[in-house]
Amino acid sequence: MKKLGQELRKIRESKHILLRQVASYLEIDTAMISKIERGERNLNRNQVIKLAEFFNVPEEKLLTLWVCDKVLNVTENEPYAVKGMQKALKILKV
Repeated sequence: MKKLGQELRKIRESKHILLRQVASYLEIDTAMISKIERGERNLNRNQVIKLAEFFNVPEEKLLTLWVCDKVLNVTENEPYAVKGMQKALKILKV
C-alpha cells in the first residue's frame, strides 16, 4: 500500500468522513477514492492540495507523501535505487 493512501484513510476515518463525501469534493467516483486509499490509483498534485484543504491538514504533509509514492513507483524494483537517490540528493544540494 502506498503511503499517501494509508494516510488519507487514517485522516478520513479519524474525522468520521465517508468515502462518498471525499469523492464528491474531488468530483470523482467513490470507487476511485477507495482505490487511492488502497494504493491502486494515484492522485495528481492539485487533488492532493484540495484534500489537504478538505481535511484541514498541512499541504506539506500530504505532498511529501505524494512525492514519496512517486519516487517509490519508479525505484522500488531498481537495484541501484539508493545510489541514484544519493546522487539526486547531491544534485539538489540537500
